[in-house]
Amino acid sequence: MAASKIGIDELIEIVSDDGIVRTGVNVYNTKNRLLLSGDYAVSNVNTLLYLKSIGITELSFDPEKNGTIRDKNGEDRLVESNLDNRALSSIESEKLDFTIFSNLNNRLREIHKLKHEAKKAYEGAKQNTIKVIEDIKRTGGEFDYELVENTVMDILSFLTRNENTFSYLTREIFSYDDYLYNHCLNVCIIGTAVTRRFNEHFSSEINKYLSRLYSENSLEHSQVSDTSFLYYLPEDLYDISIGFFLHDVGKVMIPEKILNKKGRLSNEEFEIIKSHSLENGIKILNKNMIKSPFINNIVKYHHSALFKNEGRCYPKDRLHIENPAYVKICKLVDIYDAMTSKRSYKNACNPVAVVTDLFHEYAHKDQMLQFILHSFVNTVGIYPPGSMVFLRDGRMAYIIDSKGPIVMPFTDTHETTLTDQPDPIDLSVMDETEEQLKIDRRKPVISPAEGYNILPSFLKEFIK
Repeated sequence: MAASKIGIDELIEIVSDDGIVRTGVNVYNTKNRLLLSGDYAVSNVNTLLYLKSIGITELSFDPEKNGTIRDKNGEDRLVESNLDNRALSSIESEKLDFTIFSNLNNRLREIHKLKHEAKKAYEGAKQNTIKVIEDIKRTGGEFDYELVENTVMDILSFLTRNENTFSYLTREIFSYDDYLYNHCLNVCIIGTAVTRRFNEHFSSEINKYLSRLYSENSLEHSQVSDTSFLYYLPEDLYDISIGFFLHDVGKVMIPEKILNKKGRLSNEEFEIIKSHSLENGIKILNKNMIKSPFINNIVKYHHSALFKNEGRCYPKDRLHIENPAYVKICKLVDIYDAMTSKRSYKNACNPVAVVTDLFHEYAHKDQMLQFILHSFVNTVGIYPPGSMVFLRDGRMAYIIDSKGPIVMPFTDTHETTLTDQPDPIDLSVMDETEEQLKIDRRKPVISPAEGYNILPSFLKEFIK
C-alpha cells in the first residue's frame, strides 16, 4: 500500500479512543525541526493536539515504513485487503522489535542515546535562557520574547517526540553557578510534562462522568463523545509552558547576596524575596507587553497556597481555591527542583526523599490537589532517574528509568563500589522469590553528592 495523507482530526479520534498511531514518516515544522519521528508510536492525544495547534492538518502515513494505526483492541484500522505482504511483514517486525526492546542492555543503550540528544537540546535552550536573563539585567527588564517562544517551542518539540522521556533532559545537580538558568528550564520541562499528564487524566475523568450522566438520562451511547471535554486547549498549554519558563523572572532584579544567603533570611530580606513574584515579575511582564493571564498568574501566584491554611505562602490574601491547577503545578515543580538542585547554601536532596516528602505534605488536602499531586508523582516517578537507593540484599543501586524502575547496582552487598559494570535490573518483573532484589525503603536515602563520590566510572560516564 502506497503512502497516503490522513487528516489530523481522524488520528486524534483514534488516539483519544485508546488507539495507537505510528505514521512511518517524520514530521517537520517550517524551520525543518523534527516534531515527530515516523517510528514513534503515538498513544497520547496531546501529541497530535500540539501538532494541530501549530497548523498541521494532516499527516503522511506509510505502511511500508512500519506505519500502523490500531484501535484500543489492538486491531489494525486499515482494511485487510489493502495490506500487502510488506505491510504484514512490518507488523511481524514489531513483534521482533518488542523482543529486542525487552533486552535491558539494549534499553540502556537507548536511554544513553536519548540522554545525549536531550543534553544537546538542553544546552541550546540554556544558552537562550542565559541571553534572556542577561538582557533583563542589562536593560532593566526588556528581553527578546521571540527567543523565549523559540526556546519553549524546542522544549515542547522534544517532549512531543519523547513524551515519556522528559527526565533525560540534563539537570545539573552538582553545580550551583548557573542555578537560575537551570531552574527556569527545569521548571518549564517538568511542569510541562506534569501539566500534560494532568490535562489528559482530568479531562478523561470528566468525560467518563459526562458519559455516565448522559447514559443515565437514556441517551444513546453513540450520541455521547468520550472526548467532548478538554480542560486545557493546546494554545493554553503553550502559554502555560511559557509561564513556567518565566515564573522566576523577577529574581533577576533581586541582589545575589540575598538570593544566595546562607542561613535564615531576616524579615526584611524575606520581603525583598517576595517582591520577585508580586512586584518585579509583573513589572517585567508589563514592560514586555505580555498580557496572557496564564503567564501572569504563574509569575504572580506560584508561591501562594495549595490548600486551605497552608503556611508561609504569599500573597496571604490569595485563597487556595482561587489558584488554577497550572499555578499549583508550578509551585509543586518549583519546590521539587529547588530541593533536588545544589545551591550555594545547600547540597541537592535525593529525589526519592523529595517526592515522598511532597506527597506526604500535600496528600488528602482537597480533591483537585489530588489530581495534581498524582499527575506530578506519575510523571516524575516515585523513584526519579538519578536517584540512588538500597536494595534489600544490601547493594546500592542507581535509578536509570523510573518505569519499572530500572536500576543498576553500583556496589556489592558490603557497599564496596563495583569495578565491572553489571547488568541492569527491571524491578517490575521481580517475583516473590526475588524479594532481595527489591528496593529497601527502610534504609535512609543518600544525597546525590554523597552517592556521586562512590559511583563507579561506568555510571559517571552514563550520567554525563
